[in-house]
Amino acid sequence: QVQLAESGGGLVQAGGSLRLSCAASGRTFSSYVMGWFQQAPGKEREFVGAMNWNGGRTDYADSVKGRFTISRDNAKSTVYLQMNSLKPEDTAVYYCAARYGRYSVYRQGSDYNYWGQGTQVTVSS
Repeated sequence: QVQLAESGGGLVQAGGSLRLSCAASGRTFSSYVMGWFQQAPGKEREFVGAMNWNGGRTDYADSVKGRFTISRDNAKSTVYLQMNSLKPEDTAVYYCAARYGRYSVYRQGSDYNYWGQGTQVTVSS
């Protein structure tokens, strides 16, 4: 069992930056693949990016590639989502997710076992 808690969301102008954090507690953080997802009002949850246990493998949605970067600090049991050049269409609740296993990365929400409560990101135009 692992518990996840996101933080760092807020209101930012278009072109600005935010860094989201997801702190994990429970079992060994380095045993988990971590993912980030977004859900905008009235839309389904969408994949943003994922990282394997040591950062050696990452995957990003085309919509955020080159603008968003995932990193993790296993010593702090925390994964980060650095979001740059934000656009109004990035407005959503952002969730982190965890899946037990080290090596692969996954794009489907159903592949993840644990979820945080989400943090709101609002980008004004």
